[in-house]
Amino acid sequence: MGEIVIAVLVLLGGFFCFVAGLGVLRLPDVLIRMHASTKAGTLGSGLILVGVAVHFGDTATITRAVATILFLLITAPVAAHMIGRAAFRSGETLWNTKIDAEAERSLKR
Repeated sequence: MGEIVIAVLVLLGGFFCFVAGLGVLRLPDVLIRMHASTKAGTLGSGLILVGVAVHFGDTATITRAVATILFLLITAPVAAHMIGRAAFRSGETLWNTKIDAEAERSLKR
């Protein structure tokens, strides 16, 4: 039973990491790519680390896995915010949405 749980955790983690990589390749602008990579990448890495912690089960491995997951959860949003801010300030072309078009029209009035 434990091997099934470990396999599910690692496979789900791998799937989310794959989705993060696919999002970086396929999404239209830097802000959306950054969102995909931080959210799905952090979830995928966390699931893989939980699977590793469950597999080995010793205190040292569990402590390292928990510390790494906490580090990812703390640093990923901050890094994403700083990358998005730098992209916006540098004038990176963003993907136009209906909301952006309406905002531009309201500014011209």
